[in-house]
Amino acid sequence: MPQSAATLHTGSHDLPASAELSRFMAEAWAPSALPDSARVPAHAVTPARRARLSARFPGERLIVPAGGLTVRSNDCDHRFRPHSAYAWLTGLTGEDQAGGVLVMEPSGPHGHEAVLYLRPRSPRIDGDEEFYRDRRYGEFWVGRRPDLAEAERLTGIRCAHLDSLGAPTGRNAAADPELAAALAELRLVKDAWEVEQLQLAVDHTTAGFEDVVRALPRALAHPRGERWIEGVFGLRARAEGNGTGYETIAASGAHACVLHWIRNDGRLDAGDLLLLDAGVETDSLYTADITRTLPLSGRFSPVQRQVYELVLAAQDAGIAALRPGARFRDFHRAAMRVISEGLAEWGVLKDARGDLHRRYTLCGSGHMLGLDVHDCAKARAGAYVDGVLEEGQVLTVEPGLYLQPDDETLPAELRGIGVRIEDDLVVTAEGARLMSGALPRTVAGVEEWMGTLLGARA
Repeated sequence: MPQSAATLHTGSHDLPASAELSRFMAEAWAPSALPDSARVPAHAVTPARRARLSARFPGERLIVPAGGLTVRSNDCDHRFRPHSAYAWLTGLTGEDQAGGVLVMEPSGPHGHEAVLYLRPRSPRIDGDEEFYRDRRYGEFWVGRRPDLAEAERLTGIRCAHLDSLGAPTGRNAAADPELAAALAELRLVKDAWEVEQLQLAVDHTTAGFEDVVRALPRALAHPRGERWIEGVFGLRARAEGNGTGYETIAASGAHACVLHWIRNDGRLDAGDLLLLDAGVETDSLYTADITRTLPLSGRFSPVQRQVYELVLAAQDAGIAALRPGARFRDFHRAAMRVISEGLAEWGVLKDARGDLHRRYTLCGSGHMLGLDVHDCAKARAGAYVDGVLEEGQVLTVEPGLYLQPDDETLPAELRGIGVRIEDDLVVTAEGARLMSGALPRTVAGVEEWMGTLLGARA
């Protein structure tokens, strides 16, 4: 369980407070209550989510922690983000939720009562020094928390002090695989509000990609151009949302052949491609996940175009396979058929059959998307990767080719080229809607888009 709020987290060299200071600090503070009308944005949709969870586990106590602070170095913590299941059930998404726990108490023959155990705003009274001395939780150090009455109005959930929680027994989502799987599976199909949040994330991400293209001349001139790109996108993510939904991949040249290249310490060369895989996370914690592979010169070379158009054809085939009732793996298989046939036509593979194409593709072609970039990963295979698609699910389609610079099975001109094209889609009754369609995907579209943005900058 989290530490008691009574434990002060002061600096190792902090002086003790005198009784006179303690009395003085408790005096003459004006009221600063939150507005009575304040509600979490998901206030209207969280009761139905909790009811669905309740129906899965009648008569059992369910415990869903937000998680706790994690030390980055010495007395500095990583920025806190509550666990996705906690955010989904409560609507609480802020950094002030560190240590919070949602408990679903069995109530009646089948239902549950939700109780939120929180670290509330500390009182400004003589003898309670937390608000001005505690570097980890104090209001004057990290910002205001709601009191219990305010938290109840915000969420519509009964709230209690974290210190009163004790050590309850029951299913704990942090340690119970069955509960963790159920919470993931309940989030597979997005409600209308969630789709709106994801579209907002996609729209902000689109703006971030535009920012990056406009910044290319300065990035090309910098010895760590990849970091410049990362910083430009990060500015958009922090200005418009909670930040990035995952570490930005800004991979130029052969770095694009490293699937999760986040060192981003390389120089940009105008003759290379830039693989940018990035997503803005909204304040509601829903994230986009988009990749574009861009020619840093503004124009694809013939061999870059050859690789890019094969990946694009694979993505088109994958997108065409999306529809309710299709197997989740169908879109990946459709994309890989195109890749295998293309590699065989190039003479890289002797035969399009089999799985030897995986030397050059390495990973799957997409995943669910939502509160987590790889959303609902704890769902059972039968409900997710071995299951069927349903209307309302949001996922990525992202085939790629990663032609390693030292791969002697490849002709020299192909080595060191990495291309991924990734888009976000919501499954509809008719098939799937491309949420990220504002960003061009075709060779001509990408070149025209980049030319417009770079021309506008000039």
